[in-house]
Amino acid sequence: MIDTKIFNNTKHAFVLKSDEDLKRSLFLFSMMNIPYFVPVSTTATNVALKLKLPIEPIVKATIFEQFCGGVSQDDCMPLVKEMRKENVYSVLDYSVEGKENEEDFDKAAETKIEIIKYASKTEEIPFAVAKPTGLGRFEIWEKVTANDILNDEEQAEWNNIKARFERVCQAAYDYDTKLLIDAEETWMQDAADNFVEEMMRKFNKKKAIIFNTLQCYRWDRLSYVKAIHERAKKEGFKLGFKTVRGAYMEKENKRAKKHGYPTPICEDKEATDVNFNAVMCYIIDNIDDISQFIGTHNEVSTYMALQLMSQKEIYLSDDRIWFGQLYGMSDHISFNLGRINANAIKLLPFGPIKDVIPYLIRRAQENSSVQGQTGRELSLLREEKQRRDGQFVKRVE
Repeated sequence: MIDTKIFNNTKHAFVLKSDEDLKRSLFLFSMMNIPYFVPVSTTATNVALKLKLPIEPIVKATIFEQFCGGVSQDDCMPLVKEMRKENVYSVLDYSVEGKENEEDFDKAAETKIEIIKYASKTEEIPFAVAKPTGLGRFEIWEKVTANDILNDEEQAEWNNIKARFERVCQAAYDYDTKLLIDAEETWMQDAADNFVEEMMRKFNKKKAIIFNTLQCYRWDRLSYVKAIHERAKKEGFKLGFKTVRGAYMEKENKRAKKHGYPTPICEDKEATDVNFNAVMCYIIDNIDDISQFIGTHNEVSTYMALQLMSQKEIYLSDDRIWFGQLYGMSDHISFNLGRINANAIKLLPFGPIKDVIPYLIRRAQENSSVQGQTGRELSLLREEKQRRDGQFVKRVE
């Protein structure tokens, strides 16, 4: 049986945080817990960027230190090694967003390949990650999803996107590094799903190397998994999925209302939780065919997965099931999972400070929008501070 209080141990959760780190985290999550703080600070940050104000030192000392590993791969490695000592692995994510030209997309593809090669040299980094719109314009993905006719220039772009994508997947296969492909908005996702399935068909013959992402706030994801599972069994390839709740709920509902089509999103958080758990459990039930990266900050879902693994006598260290959280969040899940020898892993973003600001803004927005997330982080941080303060008092006495 799995201990029901597994995620309450703050000493293990924050083992790598110094007292100064703990204070910074307390400050940041306290700010994010204030209504309207995130949207106001986001607007202020965007204005400062447009005016080219020197805000990088402030960003570096606050949200960058909280949510990023450094400006380069080498910067991240001391942290990667420290986390591995606590049995927590890392995924390096070059989190530069918002690029729009072919030269930048080519550079992004080469950067992903270099990260894959880098990861292959160390057992601390078993996964790499890629974002479809990091390898080609959103508008092209959108047009292909809508089955719109591409003009000659757009067709050339689409061919380039597919070539970049396949180069990255080929590198993952060649260097035996699992590759997580992010999911994005529904109006471009069909093109990504179809192409990632093609890559799984090609590179996942013996085991899952290429992983697609399932955003389970979409009510259709369980039926999608069941359908692709049938195809994979018939055609003889393995599936890999990163299972998450999702990141674009407000945008999805707003667009559906504007264009007059049924929303692809579950009606509320409770329905999303039910859908996520159903997808997650279906995949665990079919572990011989499907590997899973369970990307969640939800303790109930994590505990449910652990219990199901126990019932099915699946080792916690089975390489086909991983539990992932974002760096800077939910350490009580990651590090306590590491303590019981489950496959715990942190997504560790890096990149030049100015270039990763869009990612950091999105991170703060998503964190503040998840009901109860910031409050839970705060309560655990406060509990750990009280524990340390109590120890200090005892030492003084």
